[in-house]
Amino acid sequence: MATNRFQLVGSLLRTPELLKYKRAIEKRDDITYPFYDDFPGYQATETAAIKQVVKDQLDHGISVITDGEYSKSMWHLDFIWGLQGVERYIADHGYTFEDHDGSAYETRKDIGVRITAPLSGKGHHFIDIFKELKALAPNQTIKTTVWGAAHAYTELSIFDHLYGDDQVYQTAADLRDGLINAYKEFLTEYKAAGGEIIQFDDCLWELFASDNQQSFFKGDDNKVAGLADEFITINNAVADYGHQLGLKVWTHNCRGNYASRHAAGGSYTTIAKKFLGEQHYDRFFLEWDDERAGDLAALKVLQNRPEVEVVLGLLSSKQAELDDEDRVRRLLNRAATILDKNRLYLSHQCGFASCDEGNELTIDQQWAKIDQGERLAEEFWQS
Repeated sequence: MATNRFQLVGSLLRTPELLKYKRAIEKRDDITYPFYDDFPGYQATETAAIKQVVKDQLDHGISVITDGEYSKSMWHLDFIWGLQGVERYIADHGYTFEDHDGSAYETRKDIGVRITAPLSGKGHHFIDIFKELKALAPNQTIKTTVWGAAHAYTELSIFDHLYGDDQVYQTAADLRDGLINAYKEFLTEYKAAGGEIIQFDDCLWELFASDNQQSFFKGDDNKVAGLADEFITINNAVADYGHQLGLKVWTHNCRGNYASRHAAGGSYTTIAKKFLGEQHYDRFFLEWDDERAGDLAALKVLQNRPEVEVVLGLLSSKQAELDDEDRVRRLLNRAATILDKNRLYLSHQCGFASCDEGNELTIDQQWAKIDQGERLAEEFWQS
């Protein structure tokens, strides 16, 4: 396993050549994932961009490689689009994020999902992308990033209500079980293809935080607690299966990352016992780039889980400016008083382009921030 103490969450800013196709995809729902047949030249452009971004990562000393998520349109939905039994469409509204001035900001609208047949994770396009990466970087550690199962279930069941008498799945429990099975099918083929690390990305934990004023889950505390328990049970079912296969199973959590905007508040303080203490992940990538995350004392719940590693997202991928190095050093030192220094890593709070358009900085600024993170990590862990 790689020892570089600076880690990338996953996504990197897309090139202008690739964005031309991605913007066209966003506006159409008469096309079929992965969209190669719908746009002549798209696959060749994507392949060339992935080849270059792998080289860029290696040139900058990145030790765990991804495709920069260049093969995705959005950090989460591409995985669902790639399941058998799913149809994509342009919805009436996008997701709601908080704009820089505090007003509502609407995202792209190609977020609609219909379930048209029992879900299956077999033959997923992500396996093809993984094989492509293995060929480009045969001696490197590679990870694949996938939408967290419980977050996917929550969106499909609670938000979209894709079950009922007129649906493929009659009950929420049927939908849950079908989705978990699809994830297991995907993981089986991922492991068979040579996969070693799977990272589940997840943005819903903070909806259960009592100090999150933007949560959808307000009201009956017992109902909220029950939802949290179900959420963790789903994630653990998938994580445990990954472990049975011999995979390293990681997770990344943040509060939303779209065009340098966030979706929610909520600290780790009120949810750490459950979401850090009870989820069966080997490594947690956690967002700690501003005060919304709360105090690092939340890490104390992991003191009795010495096998678990934590990647501290103290740096920001949302801002063009380099990060405050004194703040990063101070928080790294503070974290090392809570957990052993050798269990910790450093990263940005999220990727640089969770969706195609990316955050509000240039590619050159992105790599300058990555270089800064690597330098800070080397300074801290070699001291």
